[in-house]
Formats: sequence, C-alpha cells, structure tokens
Amino acid sequence: MNILIIEDEQLATERLQILLKEYDPSINIVACLESVEETVNWLNKKTHPDLLLMDIHLSDGHSFDIFKKAATQKPIIFTTAYENYAIDAFQLFSLDYILKPVTSEALAAAINKYKNLSASFAPADYSLMMEQVKENFSTRYKNRFLAKVGQRLFFVQASEVAYFYADNKIVYLVDREGNRFVINITLEKLELLLDPRHFFRINRKIIVHADVIEQVKPVANNRLKLLLKGIQTTEDISISREKIADFKTWADSY
Repeated sequence: MNILIIEDEQLATERLQILLKEYDPSINIVACLESVEETVNWLNKKTHPDLLLMDIHLSDGHSFDIFKKAATQKPIIFTTAYENYAIDAFQLFSLDYILKPVTSEALAAAINKYKNLSASFAPADYSLMMEQVKENFSTRYKNRFLAKVGQRLFFVQASEVAYFYADNKIVYLVDREGNRFVINITLEKLELLLDPRHFFRINRKIIVHADVIEQVKPVANNRLKLLLKGIQTTEDISISREKIADFKTWADSY
C-alpha cells in the first residue's frame, strides 16, 4: 500500500510514520509534504498513492485548498486538532476524520475501513467507493426538528427552515413563513448536524439556508449583508468578515 503524508508539524509526521510501520511494515510512504503549494505540485506531477493522510491546517492554508488546484479521487484520512471541519472533510474523498493526537487504534481502524471498502470495489472504482462513504455519512444530517412555541410542540422539516439564530443562550428556528420556534440545540451542534450543501453559519449567531438567500449586499466595514426571500428579519443577517472568504467558496461549491 502506498501512502502520502501531508502534515506541517515534524513531530506529527514522525509519529504517523512510526504508527504506519507498526501497523504494517510493508506500507510504502511515498512522500511527506508540508504545504498546500508543495502538495499541489506533487499531485500534478506524480502518480497518486493508494491513500492520503492529511492534516487540515497546513503552513500556507487549509488542505481543502489543494483540491481546488489538483484533481485526485484517492481516499483521504484527515488528521487534525480541530473538530469543526468534519463536515467539510466528508464532502471530499474522506474515509475518516481522526482528532490529534493520533492513536494507533484510531489509525488502524481508519486503514481497516479503507481495506474493507476497497475490497468491495475494483481498483478503478474509487469514486463509487467514496459515494458509498458519503451516502453513509449523509444519514447523519438532521432532517427534522422538534420546535416549541410556549407549551406547544411542532415538527419542522429542514427544508422548511430559513435560518437559525442564537440570542441569550436560546436558539431559535425561523421558518420560511417567518414563524419563530425555540429549539433545544446549540448552534455548534447544529453545524455538525446540518447538510453543508444547504446551510452555512454566516456569523457567531446565525446559520442560514441557501435557498432563502435572495441577494448579497455590501455594507460598511467590508461586511456583506444577506437579503432573504419574503422574510422580514429583526436580526442582523450579515456575514462576519472572517467568514466572507469561506462563504464565497461555499456559495460557489454546489
């Protein structure tokens, strides 16, 4: 098995090499790369390995930027210290998402998953294999919410949501008719449960559904404000400055 390591921390790279050799001494580590630019150049010139082990935060950006400049359909095991990129990772050819420090058990389980899946498909069927992984993962997306107004409870489908917002530790669901409901879930957990093809967290307090965005309007202080279809809002539906680049990427990705 040929594996490419993409990791900008020397100690983490050395640890992965040791763990891989402990798992299977016959594994061939084809290269250890440290940056987005270096990885793009390598992938555009070399034969791609069977599997990629990839950190998310690299010395010159996010590893997700690699796939905007280099095409590969080889499966990836992400290794990272951050929990909040799991959904983004599984939109790529991700087999697993391991939080650092990487343990021998977690790495072995991820590689075993690769072996089990690849045994079910012909070598040329990586894309089919990864579609199965994504399909299995997509079942984790939340499609229905139990919402409350006073003592009354309602079911609200994800497709009916306009946006979620937090205010004084209470999270509200606003549907496409402008109705407001209280839900018993945090925005942080919502980010993990919502389908990222449809929902984006535009700032610290608001997650919005793509289908209700009518217009993106520049406002003061280099911010962007969203105008929603048919909904009068009392909340400030603006994209925070640090989210603007990610929002533009998300808006153009699906």
